[in-house]
Amino acid sequence: MKNTFFATIELIGVNPYVYLPEAVLNEIFKQAGKDKGKIPVKMTIDGHAFIQTLIKYSGAWRLYLNTPMRKAAGKEVGDTAVFEVQYDDAPREIAMHPKLKAALTKNKAAKQVYDQLRPSLQLEIVRYISHLKTEESIERNVARAINFLLGKERFVGRGKP
Repeated sequence: MKNTFFATIELIGVNPYVYLPEAVLNEIFKQAGKDKGKIPVKMTIDGHAFIQTLIKYSGAWRLYLNTPMRKAAGKEVGDTAVFEVQYDDAPREIAMHPKLKAALTKNKAAKQVYDQLRPSLQLEIVRYISHLKTEESIERNVARAINFLLGKERFVGRGKP
């Protein structure tokens, strides 16, 4: 991995992040073939490897560092670390849980609403259900997702779609 730099972990709101040096940022843009939108990256913090997404917010590109990343690297806000970052061209798709897929196939009205949702909300629903552990919680939340799509209840903290 290349694009190595030192940075101090800063905080915006409740979100820890680091700025990338301009030369590193330009190299990632070159690797990605773009300088707009979200850019998937592979990175290390003091040698601990992670995948993340480089995001532009309020006019500045930031590499956000979630709690599991910081804990694994033993770093907190205000600490300085060695970072290595490069563009990650590996697909980042999450497969839809079979029970959600079956429920959408069974309920055409919910499927129609789902297909019209913006991709980020579709991903949020798929990701939420895919990370559930028990069959009971999967079944309960698939039903809630269908009811959400039909405008009958809230789901993942959201009102009607």
